[in-house]
Amino acid sequence: MPHRRCLAALLLACVSVGTTAQPADARAPFTPDDLVGVQRLSDPQPSPDGHLVAYVLRSTDLAANRGRSDLYLIDLNRRDLPPRQLTTDAANDSNPRWSRDGRSLYFLSTRSGSSQVWRLPLDGGEAVQVTQYPLDVNALKVSPDGRHLALSLDVFPDCADLACSATRLKATAALKQTGRVYDQLFIRHWDRWEDGTQAHLFAVTLDAVGRAGEPVDLMRGVRASVPSRPSGGDEEFTFSPDGARVVYSARMADRTEPWSTNFDLYEVAVDGTGTARNLTAANLAWDTQPVFLADGSLAWLAMERPGFEADRFTVMLRDARSGAVRALTADWDYSVGHLAASADGRNLLASADDHGQESLFAIDARRGGVTRLHGRGQVTAFEPTRQGIVMALASLDAPADLFLVDGRRGSEPQRLTAVNKALLDARFVADTEQFTFKGANDEDVSGYVMKPYGYVPGRKYPIAFVIHGGPQSAFGNAWSSRWNPKTFAGAGYAVVFIDFHGTPGYGQRFTDSISGDWGGKPLVDLQKGLAAAIARHDFLDGERACALGASYGGFMVNWIAGNWPDRFRCLVNHDGIFDARAMYYTTEELWFDEWEHGGSYFDQPENFERFNPSAKVLAWRAPMLVIQGGQDFRVPDTQGIGTFTALQRRGIESRLLYFPDENHWVLKPANSLQWYQTVFSWLDAHLK
Repeated sequence: MPHRRCLAALLLACVSVGTTAQPADARAPFTPDDLVGVQRLSDPQPSPDGHLVAYVLRSTDLAANRGRSDLYLIDLNRRDLPPRQLTTDAANDSNPRWSRDGRSLYFLSTRSGSSQVWRLPLDGGEAVQVTQYPLDVNALKVSPDGRHLALSLDVFPDCADLACSATRLKATAALKQTGRVYDQLFIRHWDRWEDGTQAHLFAVTLDAVGRAGEPVDLMRGVRASVPSRPSGGDEEFTFSPDGARVVYSARMADRTEPWSTNFDLYEVAVDGTGTARNLTAANLAWDTQPVFLADGSLAWLAMERPGFEADRFTVMLRDARSGAVRALTADWDYSVGHLAASADGRNLLASADDHGQESLFAIDARRGGVTRLHGRGQVTAFEPTRQGIVMALASLDAPADLFLVDGRRGSEPQRLTAVNKALLDARFVADTEQFTFKGANDEDVSGYVMKPYGYVPGRKYPIAFVIHGGPQSAFGNAWSSRWNPKTFAGAGYAVVFIDFHGTPGYGQRFTDSISGDWGGKPLVDLQKGLAAAIARHDFLDGERACALGASYGGFMVNWIAGNWPDRFRCLVNHDGIFDARAMYYTTEELWFDEWEHGGSYFDQPENFERFNPSAKVLAWRAPMLVIQGGQDFRVPDTQGIGTFTALQRRGIESRLLYFPDENHWVLKPANSLQWYQTVFSWLDAHLK
């Protein structure tokens, strides 16, 4: 790996090409080195009395080529004081959760060599190890009465105790034979080959000094994972207000798992006695994020359509007295991203995509009325306190910081942290405009234009036309640690991005409209959106443009190559779909392909072939950079290799950047820098 200074110098040399003017305030461009180096704030957790807020801050250890996380604390009653750093160990410390009395924090740490629960007294003293299990603890939650912890550990479902699972894993690792035998899917998921373990939820009783006893498997014999793989968290399970029960969301890991989105809520006694009760068996779609109100009523998020992962999440409510269930937000055409109870437990709070923002809302638990509390930027996390709602808020110009809103509509948030202030104050502020144009079917579509660093009126600038993935995801006023528009602007490019048909936050009908039409309306939106942006802004040089995208965005780049072949001087395709048939038979989450194309490939081959990029290779002409992760099991690496093979065999200028150790995302800091270096080199060669 190159030395950090050398690599940074190469990147700075790369991004400075073509940037001939300096902004009036002489602030520096925002570079990939800055992107990798910014600290990332997450997981705000208010204390029981609401005065203190703990959170996680991730920094980058470039020498070790990894991120590392520590715990911090702020006092809402003493906002003049700087945040207090609670942990400084070289290991990762995360998942802070308060004890009932607010005098200590439980958290997860790898400082013992594995991920275990530790407890940190806030009145002084060192952190104490609470669990010493032979397996890693993956998630943590404290019961309301402070007597129990709910923990997630990967175990073999047929094992009677943790020692059995640990012994079996150790024995497997010692085998000279490396072959694996599978009788059903999944055989691999996201970036991990299945090894027979499942993430089970355990309850442990805490003694008088906070030490954990023997764990009780709340899912004994059940083949399911809690939290769900690959990216679920502790929002998928919760304690009842009296601490006597646990409710969790799970999908059974049977033969239907790869094409099912049927998550149900299960309720089980915290001591593990009795049988878990399925609370949502009548709904064959997704049920998740259980939240108890103060009166014992249970709220959660539910989809209606089985097999559709981008269906609208509606808030459901089961009355504690009558047991009656109703859809609380049936008339609200937004899909909730995160759900929580208000500080008094009487109402609900939610975040949702909202016309280019990720907004915060209050929901009346009796009438279902919805009030927008904050609607600017990207609310990445939020937690209620007695003093208001603490939210982690990001934007196109800055990663998340903590803010406090008082819960009234339109109230101005108060800043609590500024973790990247020194860096961001020294970097240019991106000038971004959201605009609306008539897209496919003459319907309103939103787009964005970001001016380049060094913008001078009267000059024209090359365009980085960035296409989002998903496809049911959004751009907008949000921060990305991977595809970050500000880095492209910092490199001297004007950036254009479009929230085409299929993007959430504009109503469920708009989101639904991409299914079965991957290369139809979205392509029209991109064509009309780019034309509209160029017509609105004379600084956009329509003759010098490159289209870039990942995942579905990578599919669209391949589709553009065959259906809009002469528009762009170059293309960049990261982990994009090349051949629809091979994609169906090698991807892991079959429900996605089956919903988007109306069934399996063998039942509906014409639907897959209708928008199959590999069928249009003879029309390809534009130079393309292909990027692929070797551990990407969502869009397997044969898709990227197939794309590059087609380009090379056709004699089209092309380059392949292959990361054998990355999944669908590029996560390692050095690889992220190499990604940007390679992409900017490609753009510079064709546009500058």
